[in-house]
Amino acid sequence: MKIAGINFDHFHMGDLLRMVFDHPTAEIVAICDEDAERMQPVADNFSIPPDRVFTDYRACIELTKPDIVILCPATAGHAEWVEKVAPYGVHILMEKPMAASISDADRMIRAMSSTGKTMAINWPLVWYPAHRTAKRLIDDGMIGDPIEVHYYDGNRGPLYHVADKIEISEDEVHRRKPSSWFYKKVSGGGSLLDYLGYGVTLGTWLMNGKSPIEVTAVIDQPAGLEVDEHCITVARYDCGLSKFETRWGTFTDPWTHQPQPKCGFVVVGNAGTVSSYDGEPSIRVQTKSRPAGYDIPVDEIKAPHRNPVEHLIHCLESGESLIGPLTSEMSRTGQQIVDTAVMSAAEKRTVTLVR
Repeated sequence: MKIAGINFDHFHMGDLLRMVFDHPTAEIVAICDEDAERMQPVADNFSIPPDRVFTDYRACIELTKPDIVILCPATAGHAEWVEKVAPYGVHILMEKPMAASISDADRMIRAMSSTGKTMAINWPLVWYPAHRTAKRLIDDGMIGDPIEVHYYDGNRGPLYHVADKIEISEDEVHRRKPSSWFYKKVSGGGSLLDYLGYGVTLGTWLMNGKSPIEVTAVIDQPAGLEVDEHCITVARYDCGLSKFETRWGTFTDPWTHQPQPKCGFVVVGNAGTVSSYDGEPSIRVQTKSRPAGYDIPVDEIKAPHRNPVEHLIHCLESGESLIGPLTSEMSRTGQQIVDTAVMSAAEKRTVTLVR
């Protein structure tokens, strides 16, 4: 598979291209961004020659003819970039979230619909063995019918690390903050748009596809910032209430040291519960037969389902379906909930799920 990485707004591009670089049957045929300087670390990391480095996406695609394009634009640009790239008849791997709004999500779906190609939305939490194990146990009926999801997730902030989780100094974070798209409302910044999509999209997956009836959301209003760093969303389903909390400003990053509260999910069923925390080696289960609870080691996730690149390549080659959260359908449900939360927070009221 020939793969090109286009638009380096999100630092996850470096992580995704590393997955391509490590894949035995994939090749990085090109990288492209309007700012050549942003691409240089990736070009150096993977020894990408100058003739495969582009600042014009059209020349990039036309000259290298990729099978798959990885896109990592700022959230507000997701629809625009899918509309630019889709006419070239390529598969697309879009880094999370799906979009800045449900109308943008629908633009993306329409742009892909006539191409016969696949669009996958990458949610990095999908690849955590703990969450995959929790989903397997739910599908096996261990906790009965899921009726509640409790989600808390985030990190110290989006500027504290770059690709490969390389840390940035506190002084550098403060220097970058005023100009970063993560902190621009027009670009789709803020913890709500960065992390709520994770919670509600994977929450929909863990809830076996259930959608809420209405949503209530509250965001903080940090002095000097135009976007939130903390959001709490309550979703009412026909089976009860679920809570989704996003946080830029956790005490520690969960991939280094789990903060308190822990980052991850707790799912309550009508016959048991399961807790699944980011990066942890076991999950906790309660059942009616063992109400005191017990730990289960996480499953070993094997190739070709360990990361989005190998999973997408496998699905394209085998005809197998994408895992739930990567599909446009499930990501769109998550986007509905996010849009409703945005409206609720802005209007300071409970809002019926947007369609």
